[in-house]
Amino acid sequence: MKASRITALGLVAAATAWIVSGHLLPRESAEVSAAIRTNEQDAKKPFRVGVTQTSVVPHSRKLVLSGRTEADRRVTVTARTGGVLTELRVRRGSKVKAGDIIAVLSDEARESQVAQARSLVVQRQAELNAKKPLIASGAMPKLDGVNAEALLDAAKAALASAEAELDRGVIRAPWDGVVSDLTVEVGKAAFSFAGADLCTIVALDPMLAVVEVSERRLSGVKSGDMADVRLVTGATVRGKVRFVSPTASQTTRTYRIEIELPNADGAIPDGITAEVSIPLAPVAATSVPRSALTFASNGDIGVRAVDRNGLVGFVPVRIIEDEQTVMWVDGIANGARVIVQGQDFVREGQHVEAVAAADYAASR
Repeated sequence: MKASRITALGLVAAATAWIVSGHLLPRESAEVSAAIRTNEQDAKKPFRVGVTQTSVVPHSRKLVLSGRTEADRRVTVTARTGGVLTELRVRRGSKVKAGDIIAVLSDEARESQVAQARSLVVQRQAELNAKKPLIASGAMPKLDGVNAEALLDAAKAALASAEAELDRGVIRAPWDGVVSDLTVEVGKAAFSFAGADLCTIVALDPMLAVVEVSERRLSGVKSGDMADVRLVTGATVRGKVRFVSPTASQTTRTYRIEIELPNADGAIPDGITAEVSIPLAPVAATSVPRSALTFASNGDIGVRAVDRNGLVGFVPVRIIEDEQTVMWVDGIANGARVIVQGQDFVREGQHVEAVAAADYAASR
């Protein structure tokens, strides 16, 4: 009886273990086996990247710099003699021509000094004329004639000095321009007006666009080159490079470049922000998307390319010009297959499947 119970319990335990083992340790189904085989095959399949075939073409570079406009000439007009300002013929913003009268100072006896000097010249000339016959006849020594000529020359010099002093009382514009500032007013007295500032005149035609360029970017810029200048107002003006500084600034170590702009109507004001674009000589370069650029492990910037065997390699490049959508670079061989999609997920020496960038985007 005892043996039968043990046998029955054993059978029950064995059946239970068989049932439980079917739930805990299920057999691999055909679908699971197929999925495993597919994953193994995918693991052996090379990584897919999108590539584009590049070409080396002549690229016209542009040197783009930020600067400002600057008047071609600027001068502060000062009085060169004393006196009270009796007449002011300009105001702030007035346009003047070379030689136009700006202001008049009080006479301060300058006209009488001219008249006196002129009379002295007449007297000395008459004295010399009277002595010449006497000297010729021997009645008077020749030395008296030399003294008379010297006195006449001194009188003429005094007359010229008096006339120059009289002319200094009338202040004229040195060249064409616009009065930008006035510092005096009519009737303002001064014990010594000589050297006092009257106004500031600026010449607006031509106008200059001035930029500073570093020594690394100076190469290729020369006088006579044409440049496009875009003002902060939105206007665009074309001008000519007229000056490239041969020496660098002591403080910024940059070189001054001046672009001459036509401004006959005075539409370009002085001192506004301007962006200057100077075309440079064409160079051989390759266009690649900005996103294609990456860094090597040593910090070099470049692109990853795929050779004929499907192996990934790193190509260091030198940036020629940075545009909004593409980068122009040097260092890529003509016809190279540059990775433009998936370049950040592969490494040098890895075997990949290279497809056209358009096909790669369609498969995603």
